[in-house]
Amino acid sequence: MIIKTHQRDSLAQVYMTENWDSTTFNPYKEYKQTFPFEVSFADSTFTSPIGRKKVVTSRYGWRNRRAHKGIDIDLITGDDVMTIFDGKVRAVRTFPGLGKTVVVRHENGLETTYAHLSKQVVKVNDTITKGTVIGKGGNTGNSRGSHLHLIVSYRGVYINPEYLFEFTEENKIRSQDIWITRRWVTPYLHSSRRQSNIIIATTEEEALQNEEKQKKIYIVKKGDTLSKIANRHHTSITAICKENSIKKTSTLRIGQQLVVNK
Repeated sequence: MIIKTHQRDSLAQVYMTENWDSTTFNPYKEYKQTFPFEVSFADSTFTSPIGRKKVVTSRYGWRNRRAHKGIDIDLITGDDVMTIFDGKVRAVRTFPGLGKTVVVRHENGLETTYAHLSKQVVKVNDTITKGTVIGKGGNTGNSRGSHLHLIVSYRGVYINPEYLFEFTEENKIRSQDIWITRRWVTPYLHSSRRQSNIIIATTEEEALQNEEKQKKIYIVKKGDTLSKIANRHHTSITAICKENSIKKTSTLRIGQQLVVNK
């Protein structure tokens, strides 16, 4: 869908003012997002949040039995951290677990969060352009070693950043119009140790079709365990259990059919 200029401006005004709260990390807790939904970009590239080669050390997904809702990018304490798009600073605070944090809201409804900073150099309500230094990299909060924890969200829904962006030297946005399904906002369907198989949807129809394609029926064989099946299909035990309404302690039967999301 191509959004006309006046429509885009009207949406941007809504996005930039709704639920504006500089003290709360997620001001959309009462908002219920429908799926799939579309995110549109005016540009085809973003600005790298760091000035060195981007090395993703931990991905969006299930990590140590917890949801890792962003990606970790390696850096050295004191490195400049920059906003990836034009926007307005919504929050500059220290949040539990995240340490010193800056949250920037953008005109397409996205928010980008930059956490574990050693220093914040912008103020709430600052209007900034992409590439603006918003802080210094660090190791504050619940962090083992200096890195940037980058979170991308839309109206309080945390999206796998690698579904939207290619974290390479080209800094490409995967599509200027992209549809988000539940798969790409559900951490337990992904592993923080590897990049998921990314299938982009540029229309609502594609989004619905892609969601169905991700589902696969697996027939349990002799010697199978939930751990073996999860590793083979690059998913988590939690994901398999939730998809099939079984427990981690459930006994598998040879010939049993399991729905596995890849």
